[in-house]
Amino acid sequence: MSKKIIHTSDAPAAIGPYSQAVKFGKYLFTSGQLGIIPAKGELAEGVEAQTEWALRNLGAILNENNMSYDDVLKTTVFVADLADFARVNAVYQTFFSDAYPARSCVQVAALPKGGLVEIECIAAKKE
Repeated sequence: MSKKIIHTSDAPAAIGPYSQAVKFGKYLFTSGQLGIIPAKGELAEGVEAQTEWALRNLGAILNENNMSYDDVLKTTVFVADLADFARVNAVYQTFFSDAYPARSCVQVAALPKGGLVEIECIAAKKE
């Protein structure tokens, strides 16, 4: 197996020396996605909108690999303020079926560009 670097113009470009995602075998490992609106290149307003756009950006990367949210095994959610946990969850649950992926959620000191939420995932194509 070899690794394949993944890029789609439907999600924001990397803002550093990293790839949007790396595919290895049937697994896809995404970099963290901020709540950036790709057409504007700017963060959405508020934690709910940033959560939605972070997940939409993950969806664009998944779609580039013929995957969907149903293929996500694990997510990691980084929030600037854990007090936003319930608001992030309210948006998050609308993107996944009842068979939710495993997840970690942690508060961090800061996120790039002053973001309020960043989400990464590990996905695998169903056999």
